[in-house]
Amino acid sequence: MERLIAGYREFRSQRWPQERQHYEVLRNDQKPKNFVISCCDSRVDPATIFNAGPGELFVVRNVANLVPPFEADGKHHGTSAAIEFAVTTLNVETILVLGHAHCSGVSAALSSAELPSGSFLAEWIKLLDPALARCVDELDDRQRVVERESIRLSLERLAGFPFVAEAVQSRKLVLCGARFRIGDGKLEILDPETGEFVDEK
Repeated sequence: MERLIAGYREFRSQRWPQERQHYEVLRNDQKPKNFVISCCDSRVDPATIFNAGPGELFVVRNVANLVPPFEADGKHHGTSAAIEFAVTTLNVETILVLGHAHCSGVSAALSSAELPSGSFLAEWIKLLDPALARCVDELDDRQRVVERESIRLSLERLAGFPFVAEAVQSRKLVLCGARFRIGDGKLEILDPETGEFVDEK
């Protein structure tokens, strides 16, 4: 907690005076154009990667940056609720699924890590099963291959949300994928035409 308080004090003394008017505008409303579904990994902060300020990005973070299937079962669905809010209330223009290299969630899925039966994490990691199945014949760098495939899978699942599909059709909402490489700081963008990941310059 001491580190957090120290950071807050630095924010108040250095950044707050410069951005006070901006926060005043944001006080009553937010109108981000971009929604990022990112991993909760501490090394992968969307605001840092995209050099974004307060109010620019709407972000939901979870283990392995996964989009679950659309399920209208009345249960608690945090990521799905964020997707619905971003699309139907904020009217975002872009949804980006942001994966990353060295993802621990993907590592756990690949290693069949022994997670406690019925644990939240064990059930969540099972969402990667279709991506694993698609990459079963890959022998070289399966970690990287599955990380990329999981992004494709999440985009497919996004399209299965009725309100997302309607927004894509009616108002040109764009669904995108990218993978951040922690080691060299480069971003790979999923090319919608080829389905391959290409380094952003």
